[in-house]
Amino acid sequence: MITPGIGGILVLLFIMFGLGLTVLWVWMLVEAATKEPSEGNDKIVWVLVIVLAGWIGALIYLLARRPERIRKFGA
Repeated sequence: MITPGIGGILVLLFIMFGLGLTVLWVWMLVEAATKEPSEGNDKIVWVLVIVLAGWIGALIYLLARRPERIRKFGA
């Protein structure tokens, strides 16, 4: 049986981490584009933040705006 070395395990972890961040980015982008209310420029601003800032923008949306939107407007 061939066991992967520490390098193989690290590569696998980085790939899994990158895929997770990509899934988060796509999920928050779709969430902001479809469920953010169209009051003023909020929707456009959040979509631009997520697109231009990448996974960091998605994380900001997830932690800062999404709970507030759910509490205020529902799912």
